[in-house]
Amino acid sequence: MLSQPKYPVRTGNVNCNGVSIHYQDEGSESDPPILLIMGLGAQLTQWPQSMVNALIDEGFRVIRIDNRDVGLSSPSNSKIRFDLTRDSLKARLGIPIKNNYTLFSMVEDTAAVVDALKLGKVHVVGASMGGMIAQLFSALYPHRTESLTSIMSTTNDLNLPLPRVDILMNLVGYGIEKGHEKEVAVRRSLKFWKKISSPAYPTPESDMQERISLDFDRSYTPAGTLRQTHAILATGGFKHLLYRIKCPTQVIHGDKDPLVHMKGGIATYKAIPDSKLEIIRGMGHDFPIQLVPKLVELIAYNALTAKHA
Repeated sequence: MLSQPKYPVRTGNVNCNGVSIHYQDEGSESDPPILLIMGLGAQLTQWPQSMVNALIDEGFRVIRIDNRDVGLSSPSNSKIRFDLTRDSLKARLGIPIKNNYTLFSMVEDTAAVVDALKLGKVHVVGASMGGMIAQLFSALYPHRTESLTSIMSTTNDLNLPLPRVDILMNLVGYGIEKGHEKEVAVRRSLKFWKKISSPAYPTPESDMQERISLDFDRSYTPAGTLRQTHAILATGGFKHLLYRIKCPTQVIHGDKDPLVHMKGGIATYKAIPDSKLEIIRGMGHDFPIQLVPKLVELIAYNALTAKHA
């Protein structure tokens, strides 16, 4: 059974260069804001509601966004055609890639939400691709960033390990069931989530299926997920920018993550001055309910250090 909101939910949309970004805002507007940025193909609903509730209980206002091309945010398609297999090779060779957008575009989306809600400085938390966006936001907008928590993410540099082979093949469209009917899409997504979930902290299959089904009903955007994947490839590595981050930074990664290797998190930790690293044994590439209290504690403590800096 999935958790439900404990507090009133405010929603809205912010325009950024013709793209509409949907947000969900919970908690007291007078409390310090935490902005949660989700990963590849993931809607804001992928943040466990229990985590959101707990962060509000800790005294934070929690804002979640749907990145462009997923959820209730608008599509972002400049009609540039691409081939993920070909462009993956180009990325490994350092060859520039024509793109619809990059992670830098998504950073600008994030900044637009911060501006529209008049948040001032924010605590930024990102997971997976969202962690990359959060890192870049903190590097490019240090005056807007109170603290940074990067979870199961990476610097996207070429020397880092790729996802496990079967997962990588799935990401570029091989070895997966085809079709866009709800039953097929839910079954396909369930198989993928089983592969990347935390082995030491299992999530009941019924809970996974309920979340996937609800997300399908809210929004189903497979083309957007492909464009986001391409945006990651087109962005390339950004470790060289992370020295600019001066705020308290907490890096969190699982040692059983088959999608974003633990070395990605370690690379982030090494690139950001005075950052902290927490490796969680048995954690994969998900947010198991058993780890929510620990994750909230790490996020809240990191934010608290910013208040006393």
